[in-house]
Amino acid sequence: MNLLRQLIANVPRITVDEVIVGVFSTLVKTETGSGIASTIKYGSPHQRIKDSGDLEKYNLAELAKFALSENLLEASVGMAALNSIFPTDDPHYKKINASDIIVEKGRGKTLGIIGHFPFLERLSGQFKQVYIFEKQPREDDLGEKDIPEYLPQADIVAITGTAITNHSFENILRHTSSTAFKIMLGPSAPLSPLLFELGIDVIAGSIVWNYRRVRRQVLQATPSRYLEGLEFATMLREVYS
Repeated sequence: MNLLRQLIANVPRITVDEVIVGVFSTLVKTETGSGIASTIKYGSPHQRIKDSGDLEKYNLAELAKFALSENLLEASVGMAALNSIFPTDDPHYKKINASDIIVEKGRGKTLGIIGHFPFLERLSGQFKQVYIFEKQPREDDLGEKDIPEYLPQADIVAITGTAITNHSFENILRHTSSTAFKIMLGPSAPLSPLLFELGIDVIAGSIVWNYRRVRRQVLQATPSRYLEGLEFATMLREVYS
């Protein structure tokens, strides 16, 4: 969790205006910005978030520390809090879909992807081999236990941002080839150059540009891939080095 602790250290002690934990996404709003993260729901069916109903009593720095929790609902709140601090207007952001980068860099090669993303079906046939790793595997997916055997074979590795939320990110990196091209993607992905120091080549996250629109959809259980009011924000390591 070293990355999380570094991210948390940069969070200001400002007032939290609103915390929303939706079925698919979690939102945190402050006076200066908004952050989104995927809601991680696997766990005890009656697991609750500490102080739920009164989370706005925490300042942002305190709320961000929830990201360290083993209760992954709490960790989802902490991740959204962390993502609220990143600028929405960085001139270096690119509006590039992560799937386009995955195809460009991985065509004809071996892809290892952490998370079963919906776009994988339409990319069928683009790669020599595809290894999909999931905590809750579907048919033909590999599980977490298979990472040490298969992930080192990947020429390009795509990692869901929820790997930071569920605290598996460091373990994934340990089993990734040093020569692999590495992408972190999804709404939970923090737009922080700290990831470049760990060997990530591309960060493909999202910024909330219309909070009211996103808020309404999150409350009505819109999956993240259909959310309106978000915008792609992609950071390329080469631009920041």
